[in-house]
Amino acid sequence: MKETPPFLRVTEVFHSIQGESTWAGMPCTFIRLTGCPLRCVWCDTTYSFHGGERRTIDELVAEAKGIGTLLVEVTGGEPLAHPNAFVLIRRLLDDGFTVLVETSGAVDVSPRDPRCHLIMDLKCPGSGEVDKNLWSNLDHLSARDEVKFVIADRADYEWTREVIRERGLGSRVRDEALRALLVSPVHGAVDLRALAGWILEDRLPVRLQLQLHKYIWDPDTKGV
Repeated sequence: MKETPPFLRVTEVFHSIQGESTWAGMPCTFIRLTGCPLRCVWCDTTYSFHGGERRTIDELVAEAKGIGTLLVEVTGGEPLAHPNAFVLIRRLLDDGFTVLVETSGAVDVSPRDPRCHLIMDLKCPGSGEVDKNLWSNLDHLSARDEVKFVIADRADYEWTREVIRERGLGSRVRDEALRALLVSPVHGAVDLRALAGWILEDRLPVRLQLQLHKYIWDPDTKGV
């Protein structure tokens, strides 16, 4: 019997400008997998929860090669909810790509290939999914990785500040054991000057991150 090649369910593959993380501004190929076990109230990719197209890993790697940009992000939905996502990540790395993985932090990240760069989202209370944070994931982060906090209001900011202090994340950044801490306001929900002021007042060792793609294109545009 012929063996079925490994596959994933994929919402879209597109080439755009990276809008988030310390890689913002760089041309990037995005592979958006379908499905997510979380339902954050501010989610801007709900269209990736269902549907999608069945694609083999060979097809996805070939498409990334055809696009020709060496930076690739595997995202979702929640990409690491798919066991074969770890296979895709490894294949892309083996073929010379720099691979970013956008993950919610609710799924165990320990099986990931250590050569990839995780951008791990710790869910703030305003997401409605704070109870889904898998705190043990923090033990598996390296100097390649970034932690993101999506801020919907002042309460989310204060929660973020306390998590950074209580979990010693600021010292990990200063010691270069973690690449960066990102504070990302929900687009249009937070006064940016106020948020900048809070960060400066608290001397918080974070990078204020705006979603660059939502300023380049209409905020509701897909495939960017």
